[in-house]
Amino acid sequence: MAKKVLIIGGTRFFGRLLVSGLLEAGDQVTLATRGHAADDFGDRVGRIVVDRRDAAALRAALAGRTFDVVFDQVCYTPLDARTAVDAFAGRAGRYVMASTIEVYRPLIGLGIAPFSEDALALPDEEALDCDQRWREPDWAGARYGDGKRRAEAVFARDDRLAVVAVRIAHVLGGPEDFTGRLAAHVRAARAGRSLARSGARRGASSFITPEGIAEFLQWIAHREFTGPVNAASEGGLDATALHQRIFETLRIPIPDDAAHSAFESPFDYPAPFEMDIARALSLGHDFQPVDAWLADTIRAHAAAQSA
Repeated sequence: MAKKVLIIGGTRFFGRLLVSGLLEAGDQVTLATRGHAADDFGDRVGRIVVDRRDAAALRAALAGRTFDVVFDQVCYTPLDARTAVDAFAGRAGRYVMASTIEVYRPLIGLGIAPFSEDALALPDEEALDCDQRWREPDWAGARYGDGKRRAEAVFARDDRLAVVAVRIAHVLGGPEDFTGRLAAHVRAARAGRSLARSGARRGASSFITPEGIAEFLQWIAHREFTGPVNAASEGGLDATALHQRIFETLRIPIPDDAAHSAFESPFDYPAPFEMDIARALSLGHDFQPVDAWLADTIRAHAAAQSA
């Protein structure tokens, strides 16, 4: 059955892919954005122009509207979550928050990886501060994982919304990936740079493509479960393995570890930082393994950098 869907922040990266997939499936899609970014969906989508962080404006924009599913791609802080609960209570059948693997960062090195959803203890009520510092980009940005964890806790402790918190692995996209993380790896490998050594051990982490997470979110729209769920491709990689995979894919000689100007990877972890995807699998969703997409994505970056 077609769903009436609202997407908060669906104009770039996997948000655009989610919109396209929902439309193709016959769902009725409305975008809620500040109106700063253009999209090419034309009259196939409805639009609400609003700053989702302005509580009064959001409530006014939603007056008289209800949705089967709301996807919130830009809920970063407990203050954002409080605003969402107050605005969408009674207006959303299910609320799907884009969370992150970074909520598990405090568990690195405890010997319990890969992390299942119930391995994470959310902050208690007293810790859910919602002061205005969360509106300061630099302050909140430095606490990205903590902000997401506290946002999840706000939703978990308020039963006015039925919430799914999707803990998304590190997203590795092609040249359109605005994070630039895989692009930096490919650029370094093409320049013959070795990987910097920050310690004796490296921990594997979890990854997924924009297409993979968009497909999972679209699948969630037509299910009924709630609660946290991990989203990642099968098969983790550590920084060394990722960098070596790039050299092998592009058939570039792997440099000596002593090479100067070593590259520092954003995925260099001192211990395993992987997520357990057993819950998603048990619910009926299969993720592509990393080996099914990594080489093609690497080649796409190399081609873009050679153009």
